[in-house]
Amino acid sequence: MWCRRLAGFYPVAKALQTLVVRKQVLRPSIFHKNVTSVHRWFSTSPEINVCSWVLHNDHLEILYSGTCMRFNYVWLRDHCRSASCFNAKTNQRSLDTASVELDIQPAQVRADETTLYLTWPDGHMTRYGLEWLVQNSYEGQKHQLIQPRILWNERIYKKANVPSVSYSEFLETNEGLREFLQNFLLYGIAFVDDVPATREDTEKVAERISHIRETIYGKMWDLTSDFSRGDTAYTKLALDRHTDTTYFQEPCGMQLFHCVRHEGTGGRTLLVDGFYAADQVRRQHPDEFELLSNIPLKHEYIENMAGSNNHMVGIGPVLNVYPWNKELYMIRYNNYDRSVISTVPYDVIQKWYNAHRKLTNELRRPENELWVKLKPGKVLFVDNWRVLHGRESFTGYRQICGCYLTRDDVLNTSRLLGLKA
Repeated sequence: MWCRRLAGFYPVAKALQTLVVRKQVLRPSIFHKNVTSVHRWFSTSPEINVCSWVLHNDHLEILYSGTCMRFNYVWLRDHCRSASCFNAKTNQRSLDTASVELDIQPAQVRADETTLYLTWPDGHMTRYGLEWLVQNSYEGQKHQLIQPRILWNERIYKKANVPSVSYSEFLETNEGLREFLQNFLLYGIAFVDDVPATREDTEKVAERISHIRETIYGKMWDLTSDFSRGDTAYTKLALDRHTDTTYFQEPCGMQLFHCVRHEGTGGRTLLVDGFYAADQVRRQHPDEFELLSNIPLKHEYIENMAGSNNHMVGIGPVLNVYPWNKELYMIRYNNYDRSVISTVPYDVIQKWYNAHRKLTNELRRPENELWVKLKPGKVLFVDNWRVLHGRESFTGYRQICGCYLTRDDVLNTSRLLGLKA
């Protein structure tokens, strides 16, 4: 409510250009709808970015650069970046949060063109850059994406003409690595060409961006149709679109595929942008999207093969979103491994099936399918939290070499190269 009123006073503040620098003692402030209440709030005077603020019992309200923000006083004390509260060398908090009084209030508040200053009852001063506050406020984060993406169907992806990166550029130059990672972050898939068709070179490509995530399948794995594991993937059968390791509490974030050998026909790889399909559901059926993002399901992998005995269970909703900005960050979709639905009451289950069907229909639209023929030398990287993969049936001997990668490592490498991830 106060933000809307503050926003209404924004042009008035620019006109007044009143700079308050004297000590302001904390007291509750009440706004009225008429301009006579202007004297109860304070502002700085630069023409471009006016900073206006009002003090409440438990929070400070700031209007700056068109953004109205609310900051709890404990939060403002806890996030102090002074030398005694924050170690700039390690980027870690030094302040003991438990030492901050939960009813703390600043004794004085003032601001200039770029900085907010708060003096606390014990005399300690906290300084915040106003731009930093915009970037780190709840209100600012609501309008920011954690990771920018380009959602795609077959037409969009092919029209983008996303380039592959050569094996030598990928391994030997940061420019090649950065271009690859930029493509991967935007589209959820990326390719490296001219890779020697060996397990060793495939592993070398993987370790360029991440530690390999060792799982129940080992470190590097060879996927053939020998049914050596209790999984449909180890057959010649077609596989419908899905994400992998939904039965892990944290599904693997990234995986790569390298077809090092195929003597036969068929076997094309299917790729579908799960985020594009989910976005269509969000736009057309928001209630169904909400249902799929709130109801957790069990996924299960039970294996009793010679030398391989496993019982894995992962729990989570089909669609996973950040609560503050509703950004979708993971899709957990695998009809093969979805377990008995026991987490949904009887009066909701039909609604869930209706919502799931709408998502499935979007995922199965032919225009959303990208088919790729993997050949020796072409390595495909897939964001397993976003892009679903499958395959058509095949004949003959087919060997896929691959592995799972640690998502945190991939994002870490991306950030170190200056990418938003």
